[in-house]
Amino acid sequence: MAVEGIILAAGLSSRAKTYKMTLEIENKTVIERVIDNMLSVCSKVIVVGGYKIEKLEPIIQKYENVELVFNENFMEGMFSSVKKGFSCIKGEQFFFTPGDYPLIDENVYKNLLNVNGEIGIPTYKGRKGHPILIKSYLIKEVLEGDKYSNLREFIGSKDPVLLPVHNQGILLDIDTINDYNHILEINSQKFREV
Repeated sequence: MAVEGIILAAGLSSRAKTYKMTLEIENKTVIERVIDNMLSVCSKVIVVGGYKIEKLEPIIQKYENVELVFNENFMEGMFSSVKKGFSCIKGEQFFFTPGDYPLIDENVYKNLLNVNGEIGIPTYKGRKGHPILIKSYLIKEVLEGDKYSNLREFIGSKDPVLLPVHNQGILLDIDTINDYNHILEINSQKFREV
């Protein structure tokens, strides 16, 4: 079954006060780490850009199976980027994650592929995280009409399968520079739970 991926990278990074997609963790940018882990299971990855998309272009060009698409409505918020990404999917199912989760382990992706259900969501110590695995036939429902104002509402209307994982990275995104420093610290400890 063809699996594709969507990474959202269109936001303003306003709380971080710096462009977070190009922050570095061990000689790789945040966005590269997210792409690399997703590519371990996806035949194609769509990166949805908006704000400062020109900073993403040279990074994305290095990847054969990654396409950068521009969300001209990025100022309208994350859901506009969700819809833009969803409209590019051609595979039977796809992973979805914001671009500021650099510590998602590739095993999380692999384990989610074994989930039977329309939507699969990983959990760590009872808390839901990213990436989310979604069957592509649900896309139409999100794109047509104004039934939902955000992705959470849409997912809440379904019956997602929750998969407990041993990877704290599914919860760790970069909203602020403190978050980034925290991620650097965890990464440097090579934090792995057995």
